[in-house]
Parts: sequence; C-alpha cells; structure tokens
Amino acid sequence: MTIQGLKIIGESINDSIPSTSLLFRAGDMEAIKALARAQDAAGATHIDINIGNRPPEFMALVIREVQSVTNRPISIDTPDHDTALAGLLAYDPSKAWGAMPILNSITPLRLEMYELYSHVPFVPIFIFSERCEGGVPRHNRTPEESVETARELIRMAAESRFPVGNDTLILDPGIGSIASDSEGMLNRVLGAMEILHADPEFQGVHFSVGLSNLTHMLPTRKADGTPVRSALECAFLTRAIPQGLNMIVGSIKRQYEILPEGHPALVCLDDARRLGGYEAIERIMEFYRSDEPFDSPSLAQGR
Repeated sequence: MTIQGLKIIGESINDSIPSTSLLFRAGDMEAIKALARAQDAAGATHIDINIGNRPPEFMALVIREVQSVTNRPISIDTPDHDTALAGLLAYDPSKAWGAMPILNSITPLRLEMYELYSHVPFVPIFIFSERCEGGVPRHNRTPEESVETARELIRMAAESRFPVGNDTLILDPGIGSIASDSEGMLNRVLGAMEILHADPEFQGVHFSVGLSNLTHMLPTRKADGTPVRSALECAFLTRAIPQGLNMIVGSIKRQYEILPEGHPALVCLDDARRLGGYEAIERIMEFYRSDEPFDSPSLAQGR
C-alpha cells in the first residue's frame, strides 16, 4: 500500500545501515547497484547516496555505478562540501531524464554549499532545525524559531544568487528520535510545517523528512512480533501530510499508509505530543509494552 502523492527518496545506500556499510568497505559495487535497482523497481522517486566519511572520489564512483542501472535522480546526502562537489560533478542528468540531482542538505552551518550551484545546478534540501547566533550553533526549540530559520535560509539563498522557486524548494524541519524526545521535537516539527504550509508565500513548497530518524534507537517489533516502527512512522505521516509533507527519505520495504483515527499508534503519537518531557518518552515505551492489536492489516502483518 502506498500514499498517493508521497515521494520516497530510497534510503538503502547509506553508510549508517550496517549491511550497506559492509558493502562499501568491500567495494562491492554489484551489490550496491542491486540496492539501487530494487529501490527503483519498488517505486522510489530518487536514490539517496550517503557514503559516510569516505573520500569524495568514492561518492563519485558510487554515483556513476548507480546511474549505470537506474534513471532515477540521485540525492547526494553529505554534510561535506568536497564530497558534495565530487558527487555533483559525477552526476549525469542525461541518465535521469534531464532531472537535476538533490543535494541533502544545506543548513545555516553549511552555507558554503550555496556556491556549489555555480558548478552544477541542483535541487537543495534546506534543513531548518538549527540556527547560528553570533557564530554559535543553536538548536531550534519552538515552531516559531524553526520558521524564522527557514525564512533566513531562503533569504540568504536569494542573496547568493541561488535560484529559489517554490516548485523546486524542499524544506526539512529535521526530525529526531521519539525515543529521546523530551524537548518537544514533534511539536516543533509539526508546528513549523503547519505555519509554513498555511503561509501563501510558501505555496507549492515541498516538505521532506528523514523518516527513519523518527524511530531510531527503537526496536523494530514488540515482543509478540508486531512491527511498531512502521506504525509510528505512519502515525507521523498521518499528522504531517495534511501540513504539506510530500517527500521522505525512507525505506521501500515499509508499508506507509494513513492511519484511521483511534489507531493505537496514532493515539500514542498524539499522547506523546500532549504530554511532553519524559512522560512523552514513557508513553512511547508503554506503546511497545502494550498488547493492544493494530487496526491495520498491512501493519499488523508487516507485509
């Protein structure tokens, strides 16, 4: 089952995934290409590539190999300027029906990424979860702080003569794990998206998140085998899509769907947002311990 209008940037070729990291270490490009083909066949609209701390030349190699087996555009996922440049120069738009690559990501702490556009055009993802005050990085704590950062990123892009149009603009509020969300991250993310989505100035803007970050550090299943990470991710999507979310960096193996009101995972997520603090974390843990059945057959069976 898929959610209409939701674009998935396939996350499998990522050094943070242990099995993929082993493939990188072994230089097993055939297996890497197999991951790209599988994500393409499963409907991923883009292929994300994150090589971790490996040298820029390795990013270029992986991009060329992946583009030899898929015409999906590439999302170059790195915080490093030189690695991003190597990836952009290796990318061949003619092998992706002329589509520009995505660069994930630009933040107030990575403004040097703007100048890369002079080498190769790309579609940016702007992450607005943190800001810079007097040269000091600060995490945004409220929806309003995040919105201010988003506006500042776009303003600085315009000043850098970086072409910014709403139809190619991707904003990422930056989600973290709900297993440690004692500071209201969920409310900041969803609140910021709600404000921006309602603003006519941002009409047509795309919103994206790294969805797997939401359930990082959590077990994949309950003791009885019921998959819960997928359920909690679907609960987030159920609340975020009405606020404009239409892209995710996610897994083609998960069955994303909109949950009905009253679904245990949705109730859990809403409770965590309402409770806040360590009570929110305890509510997530309670959800794992409960034996309450799921309403959704596809989530319950883990298909």
